[in-house]
Amino acid sequence: MTRSTGRVGKSGFAAGAVFAALMVLLVVVSTAQAADVRVYYPVDETMQAERIRELFSDSVTFYWGNQSHPPVAKSLGTFKTSKRTNALGKTREDACAWAMASALVSLRDRAEREGGNAVVNIVSNIKDVESSSDSEFQCLAGTAVVNVALKGTVVTLVR
Repeated sequence: MTRSTGRVGKSGFAAGAVFAALMVLLVVVSTAQAADVRVYYPVDETMQAERIRELFSDSVTFYWGNQSHPPVAKSLGTFKTSKRTNALGKTREDACAWAMASALVSLRDRAEREGGNAVVNIVSNIKDVESSSDSEFQCLAGTAVVNVALKGTVVTLVR
């Protein structure tokens, strides 16, 4: 009859260490292969979502790309923002919409601090590469996190 001491022998320890190393390698490789993807979503449709629409009032208006707007009385500076959100448990579209809303909240708050009533010439600005559109925003979507980066000029418009 063989008696067990309850200890793992050297070969059991080595097998466990090899298994752990393989699991770490698997995670690293799968993460590296899950490259971020640039996706585009419509601004108007995204802004109409109830939970996003509730975040904004008429105190600051947004003009994307080359959209026409009333004359500028005073330009208060160009500002950047980059917002990320967890994508786990959300659709890519929902996660990107929330990140876009967060970025616009940041620009709105900046406009209010600077005394502006609008943000004009808003462009997507992921990794400092501008992409201008009157109707779409760009989202960098990864497996677990999405990012929306915007750049816009805070102004006071003639009303």
